[in-house]
Amino acid sequence: MVLDTVTDYARSAADSVSDFTRDLLTPTVRLGVTGLSRAGKTVFITALVDNLLNGGRLPFFEPSRQGRILSVYLEPQPDDAVPRFDYEAHRALLRGTPPDVPPDWPEGTTQISQLRLTFEYEAEGFWSSAVEALTGRHVLHLDIVDYPGEWLLDLPLLGMSYDAWSRDAMRLARDPLRATQAKQWLAFIDDLDPGAAQDERIAKEGAAEFRAYLAACRSENHVLSTIPPGRFLLPGDLAGSPALTFMPLDLEEKVHPEPGTLHAMMARRYEAYKTKVVKPFYTDHFAKLDRQIVLVDALAALNAGPAAVNDLERALAGVLASFKTGSNSWLSSILGTRIDRLMFAATKADHLHEDSHDRLKSILEVLTEKARGEADFAGAKTAIEAIASVRATRQATAKQGSETLPCIIGTPMPDEVIGGTVFHGNREAAIFPGDLPDDPAVALARAESSTHETAFVRFRPPATSNERVPLPHVRLDRVLQFLLGDRLG
Repeated sequence: MVLDTVTDYARSAADSVSDFTRDLLTPTVRLGVTGLSRAGKTVFITALVDNLLNGGRLPFFEPSRQGRILSVYLEPQPDDAVPRFDYEAHRALLRGTPPDVPPDWPEGTTQISQLRLTFEYEAEGFWSSAVEALTGRHVLHLDIVDYPGEWLLDLPLLGMSYDAWSRDAMRLARDPLRATQAKQWLAFIDDLDPGAAQDERIAKEGAAEFRAYLAACRSENHVLSTIPPGRFLLPGDLAGSPALTFMPLDLEEKVHPEPGTLHAMMARRYEAYKTKVVKPFYTDHFAKLDRQIVLVDALAALNAGPAAVNDLERALAGVLASFKTGSNSWLSSILGTRIDRLMFAATKADHLHEDSHDRLKSILEVLTEKARGEADFAGAKTAIEAIASVRATRQATAKQGSETLPCIIGTPMPDEVIGGTVFHGNREAAIFPGDLPDDPAVALARAESSTHETAFVRFRPPATSNERVPLPHVRLDRVLQFLLGDRLG
């Protein structure tokens, strides 16, 4: 195990030296984009790229506002072993084909993917101008790496034994937050003896029950975060493999697994999962990131109630614990990069009137306070923002008696119900979504008491007939400024 660790560090250092040499010629920023299910990762990347390629309105992105970005274009990604993010297909789906095919949202992230954008730009200052005179335009590659947030929750497994993980998983399953979803899985486990002979049939049936429990936690009714292993719900080409056919067991303290037992079988497969699935993701992709944005669907958690809010806070702390944050330097480029800028973004801000956007941001600040404090202590810069990657609504006001209400107007998705009316995805509606309180503690207290004064409705993407008009957004320019502005200086 020690030799393996040394070898991994040596390989990582060699890769870092190679990356550093390439970056001397053309600098590269590796941006990780993640978030738990339904946070909007695919939509975020598509809208970000669309606005950069097609001259979107980005007033708070300083290099764009100052006219220093000369061109932005897509290039082949550098890693031939990683699937390309299908920007063109996602953009076509978001735009639809009027009048027959309405715009729609793309499917969520199920695997890692990558996309390279290249910036040609003019730098600021005397010395930058002098360099330009000798070398021509400045060039920066932006490698966007998209991966499911659930995979981050696997990284702590690298330092955890099977028995420790198993006890932790059983404790969570019996917690009142998850008791209903875990009922059938716990009934299955109650009849198992970890010391019984290993049995492939039991392993397959138990893994399926455990997977069903994790899926129930992620349903729209509960919006609870999954617990490791993250690949159980997104198996890809590993579906059915022994590395994904295991489960936690109800173990007594300090019980050594006897060879040939169910306990030993599960422990062996758990270790295989760490070796074959978790470690390659960390060494090949995650450890190479320079900057990171974590997308958070805080509105869905607020809508789902206290269990979802508490679980989201726990999950965000777990996500940030996975990051290696701190200040980057030329030395860290050789010895291993650190994430030096980290942003948390509350998505779907367009589901609220703009009066509540700052309040949504404040709620996310509270939910991530502890996690961000640890990153700041390590030397990384952190930021919070409320965004809508694609703005599906517009602002309006409506009269109700003598009162003027702030509303949003958009096209509800099929089967959305508002005030007893079922929508079919083909007509607009004006909706009063309610106001978030000024004090985020009050908003979280309302969620805990299940007294909801907001109505979050799913909307279709906005219809647009002009291919050259970039997708509308809320505050993507602020995101770009924080994550990239200093590198285009």
